[in-house]
Amino acid sequence: MVYAIAILSNLLLASAALAAPSRLEQRLARRRAGRQSQPIRLLDSGLESLASNTSHVEYSSNWAGAVWDTYPSGTFTSVTGTFTVPTPSGSSGAASAWVGIDGDTCGNAILQTGVDFTISNGRVSYDAWYEWYPDYAYDFSGITIKAGDQIKLTVTASSTKAGTAVIQNLSTGKTVTKSLTSSAALCEENAEWIVEDFEEGSSLVPFANFGTVTFTNAVATTKSGSTVGPSGATTIDIKQNNQVLTSVSTSSSGVTIKYV
Repeated sequence: MVYAIAILSNLLLASAALAAPSRLEQRLARRRAGRQSQPIRLLDSGLESLASNTSHVEYSSNWAGAVWDTYPSGTFTSVTGTFTVPTPSGSSGAASAWVGIDGDTCGNAILQTGVDFTISNGRVSYDAWYEWYPDYAYDFSGITIKAGDQIKLTVTASSTKAGTAVIQNLSTGKTVTKSLTSSAALCEENAEWIVEDFEEGSSLVPFANFGTVTFTNAVATTKSGSTVGPSGATTIDIKQNNQVLTSVSTSSSGVTIKYV
């Protein structure tokens, strides 16, 4: 009798384990419920003089990084950048590092891919995703990411309504690719390297202290085949509740975004 009860107990525990959703399933459900990047939400802007140069700085509630916003439609076909995955600090919050085409002066579509860093009750998790706004973001499967990994992000537009998103974990040698189509046409006039306070369920998530994200080998490719780095692009800092939360600097091939 005791033996039978033990068997029944083990079966019940196994059934419960099978019924319980995995962390991946929970994240996928959360995305389907509304995880979404958004076009830039501009606040005020200004001109900051840096030595003999003048850099145009904008403030946003959701984007920090560098954006090319002075080129005509039909310019950019690809954007790429590599960064080291940070470890966010604090007890809860999230942020996302991504590269993309459009979403600034062209707000009707964004082709983008990136990595979310989430901290919940002090536990950190990472999600690799792709998105063609205004559709929601979707998780890549078949790739794992941890703090310290070198991640290369690339989006390529083969037309205004078709393209690819690629994430390469250079530390593990794993690459995932997604071919995308959309009825929302790109303008191909913005190229960007961004850390974002993204949206879930129509509101911004609490913005995590992500430390520092530095995009290296940051390049945007044009239809003519020429390339453009971030130097000279518009820089954007996140400002929330009248407090500036980030500090951004650029170089010929890099963008550094710090939480301050």
